[in-house]
Amino acid sequence: MRFSSLLRAMALAGAFIGAPVLAADSSKPLPAIGDFFNNPEFSDAVLSPSGKYLAVRLGNKSKRDMLGVVELGTNAVKVVGNFSDADIGRYAWVNDQRLVFTATDKDLAPGDMRYAPGLYAINRDGTGFRQLAMRNGKAFVTSGSTLGSRELLPWHTYLLGQDGAQDSDFIYVQDRDISGPGELNHVDLLRLNTVTGRTSVSVKRPGASHYWLLDHKGEPRLTITADKGSSSVYYRDPATNEWRKLTDFDRFTGSGGTFRPLAFGPDGTLYVLSREPKGDTTAVFTYDLNTAKLSSKPLVKLDGYDFHGQLIMGKDKLLGVQHLTDAMGTTWLDPDMKAMQAKIDAMLPNTINLLTLPTHPESPWIMVTAFADIWPKRIMLYNSETQKLTMVGESHPGINPNQMAHKELVRYKSRDGLTIPAWLTLPQGPGKQLPMVVLVHGGPWVRGGSWNWDPDAQFLASRGYAVLEPEFRGSTGYGSRLFRAGWKQWGLKMQDDVADATRWAIDKGYADSKRICIAGASYGGYATLMGLINDPDLYKCGVEWAGVTDINLMYDGSWFYTSDMSEDWKQYGMPQMIGDQVKDAAQLKATSPLEQASRIKQPLLMAYGTADMRVPLPHGTKFYKAVKQTNPNVEWIEYDEEGHGWKLPKNRIDFWGRVEKFLDKNIGTPQ
Repeated sequence: MRFSSLLRAMALAGAFIGAPVLAADSSKPLPAIGDFFNNPEFSDAVLSPSGKYLAVRLGNKSKRDMLGVVELGTNAVKVVGNFSDADIGRYAWVNDQRLVFTATDKDLAPGDMRYAPGLYAINRDGTGFRQLAMRNGKAFVTSGSTLGSRELLPWHTYLLGQDGAQDSDFIYVQDRDISGPGELNHVDLLRLNTVTGRTSVSVKRPGASHYWLLDHKGEPRLTITADKGSSSVYYRDPATNEWRKLTDFDRFTGSGGTFRPLAFGPDGTLYVLSREPKGDTTAVFTYDLNTAKLSSKPLVKLDGYDFHGQLIMGKDKLLGVQHLTDAMGTTWLDPDMKAMQAKIDAMLPNTINLLTLPTHPESPWIMVTAFADIWPKRIMLYNSETQKLTMVGESHPGINPNQMAHKELVRYKSRDGLTIPAWLTLPQGPGKQLPMVVLVHGGPWVRGGSWNWDPDAQFLASRGYAVLEPEFRGSTGYGSRLFRAGWKQWGLKMQDDVADATRWAIDKGYADSKRICIAGASYGGYATLMGLINDPDLYKCGVEWAGVTDINLMYDGSWFYTSDMSEDWKQYGMPQMIGDQVKDAAQLKATSPLEQASRIKQPLLMAYGTADMRVPLPHGTKFYKAVKQTNPNVEWIEYDEEGHGWKLPKNRIDFWGRVEKFLDKNIGTPQ
């Protein structure tokens, strides 16, 4: 079977690879909702350690996803893994001959799923299949497995997510001790032989380990433990195999401590994240394990951004650093890789192009992941000998970049003088006095966005709306000052930041002040409701899904519904970062949308998943009952099988179709 005949996405001609972005053609129909919200047609691929083979997930809308292996020298493809009742989930190379993978079901939403993905191994030629761990909490043995059910690892066995040495049949896997939703007690590390299925606990925990880090030889060398509200970093000395504590920090706020671990280098160097003295953002330092000291200067420092990314190792040295500023990018330390990046960028001038190298290269193949604000992710292969690119697959081939909107990182001043980043997406056209959707990210202790193709914002822009996404205080990735300024500011200064962003867009002429809607999910849903309450003159309507409607419900709801928020988070994290139920009782009441539902007079669209354990359904039903008493313009959507967000394409398409009609009715689409 040939490469191009099996992978429809790979059959796309290489002529499209460097195609220029042309002027928009207004005569073309709008892209369909499904083009944005169907599952990606091609999501990922993984090079083997030698780079001679490529593992890919194969499938389409009507068939189960399979695991295939491409021999890159001949382009021959072989299906090596498939289920009759499930899809291929995660997968990874054990070595150049063998892979491990899990099962999932793309047709099930969280309400119908039990996250016990099983674990399987197989050779790249389709031989040597073995089930290693139970699936769905029972001793389910897939047809063809050579291992008896009594010998299977328990359902709570998961892949570690780190490659390891990739030079034997062994990998390290996690045995996660879980006592309930959101309650992870500890993680044991098991050394697993993927051929025999036998395991051993070769490393004893120094405490309740939640995270493990392998060293440059693929051996467990570092762990982070949790104890109530505190975390500790331990290092296992290779000379004695004894653990020693390196630093402590606050488990939920991240405060305190000397550093956070990042990676081990090929020479055993420990790279860590830390702040310079009096510094605001995190940078990459080396940490001397003998003297317990950081390097005097950072190896990588990003102006205005906390470091987020990874170190790229190869040739027994550090080759480069992949990092996130406004967008992902790579700084190469190796001159040959720097030259290769320049060649590929010249071939793909319209996209950011991230290179992935084999861990033990024996071939000329490099994987390229290309994307832009207007261009969904594409995966290609670059041959360093022929200097040619080959298309592997596209995530959303129905999207025409010529119809997409450009996205820009802007900054504005809050009313108390803090500089706030925000993402501005303007539809094609003049870009002035537009109807606008202020899209508030969830979390809230996350970074909201980056410079890439985002289906939510692009769909709204394709319908003529400007989209503004503020990185309000409490957001991460832009330094400690912005993050810490959001503590205990739900409904207060965090909300002011969203309103200030909206007024900035009006002042700049981007938004029509009479046609602005606020929207968001989870915390963004909470901010939507508080925006309608605090700033009724600013927002003409609201769209919220999976939104928190009362902070006290987050604390107290467990007696009548199941939540996946841990008791430690409620005891040690929430009082510091959101508010203490006793000490801040008056504030929590004053910033509760549920307590102030009667103040919302604007049209409102609400949507919840019945199976949501992060923001359980009573958040929605209680608020809907309260707001309907004084507001007739409230629409309710309930997806029975969904959790915290919409997993199934049919529900994403249904939801955004309703959003489109709601916005068109209330703030209008320009003609």
